Amino acid sequence: MSRRVVRQSKFRHVFGQAAKADQAYEDIRVSKVTWDSSFCAVNPKFLAIIVEAGGGGAFIVLPLAKTGRVDKNYPLVTGHTAPVLDIDWCPHNDNVIASASDDTTIMVWQIPDYTPMRNITEPIITLEGHSKRVGILSWHPTARNVLLSAGGDNVIIIWNVGTGEVLLSLDDMHPDVIHSVCWNSNGSLLATTCKDKTLRIIDPRKGQVVAERFAAHEGMRPMRAVFTRQGHIFTTGFTRMSQRELGLWDPNNFEEPVALQEMDTSNGVLLPFYDADSSIVYLCGKGDSSIRYFEITDEPPFVHYLNTFSSKEPQRGMGFMPKRGLDVSKCEIARFYKLHERKCEPIIMTVPRKSDLFQDDLYPDTPGPEPALEADEWLSGQDAEPVLISLRDGYVPPKHRELRVTKRNILDVRPPSGPRRSQSASDAPLSQQHTLETLLEEIKALREQVQAQERRITALENMLCELVDGTD
Repeated sequence: MSRRVVRQSKFRHVFGQAAKADQAYEDIRVSKVTWDSSFCAVNPKFLAIIVEAGGGGAFIVLPLAKTGRVDKNYPLVTGHTAPVLDIDWCPHNDNVIASASDDTTIMVWQIPDYTPMRNITEPIITLEGHSKRVGILSWHPTARNVLLSAGGDNVIIIWNVGTGEVLLSLDDMHPDVIHSVCWNSNGSLLATTCKDKTLRIIDPRKGQVVAERFAAHEGMRPMRAVFTRQGHIFTTGFTRMSQRELGLWDPNNFEEPVALQEMDTSNGVLLPFYDADSSIVYLCGKGDSSIRYFEITDEPPFVHYLNTFSSKEPQRGMGFMPKRGLDVSKCEIARFYKLHERKCEPIIMTVPRKSDLFQDDLYPDTPGPEPALEADEWLSGQDAEPVLISLRDGYVPPKHRELRVTKRNILDVRPPSGPRRSQSASDAPLSQQHTLETLLEEIKALREQVQAQERRITALENMLCELVDGTD
């Protein structure tokens, strides 16, 4: 009787390859802040990297096509008064990015499609609610303008960026510093890890811990956790002997791990990047010079080692491209942006195939840029899976979409002090009348300024003509 020894998998031969030298981004002063975030965020349009900056915090945003040496005077995104600790692109608008800082604030920025002439210093909105540094950001996967932040005050706040309001604040769930936060696929649950060595599954709208596991990894060093496609939790951490370890857990039964594997004795925290379409998890350790990747399946041992991409230089951080930004014509299933001390290098993961046709089995429909819910719908209890798109013809990013922030006026929601009277359709509110008058006055003033400028231009042209005539 013959026994199958080699496991059958279409991802068994995935290999990594660094891009050519002319495809890297050179002369970037990557931040040296001691913080366990990836320092890099990427989407189909832009690459953002946290950089060294005097007198505050900054990050640089480059169009993906702007490879090669970056000019030392290239405009930065500045505005924080202390180092930037984390950045995250909005999944529903490729021109919007959020940044978190040691100065306790979160700022949301609109990045133009053109290259700005000077530093971007004015965010669309600044979110203030944490009392200590903010080190973790994560956008909601399906609801528009919903952003999660976690700070050194052990508090998780969920914001409506469109209004600047706090939707939810989870205050009393973590007794110590929060190490990581991850949404599940439809944004109904959170998986968090904390310095108290506890892995928690939280329903944020009910404000309840649904399940928790103490000492998922027994070491004291930071843990990380991500949801998998099957609803399991994949974790990385350390053993009591400081060996790095990975685990797979079923939230319905936290007593025993589905899988638990020891790896090596390095000190760097393993950052997991999970691709739900292929169910492959990539592990990138800060200070490592390799990327290990594993396939998660329903068959024992559940977490299957695939391969390791190795290079000579250690990584300072790592960016992970969403699936819609990959080149499907080359069977590319993942792309990383590895941060060195002075440059950023793309690393491409490919499945070797002979055919040039679109590979349906490698590219199932994947989450697109359209949100499935509005913020208020999600807050009221609705859930929806991501709106999927096909990559058969490649992905073309939509044109520039502006994020509009509409702050609500607290005066508008105060109850009236006197008796109410009926209001006719033609009876406009006083605030609306005031707004119309203000706008008309502003338009009139601008027109007068334009006319004055035109008169000035005409006078200068006349002077120029007189000077030219005088020289003749």
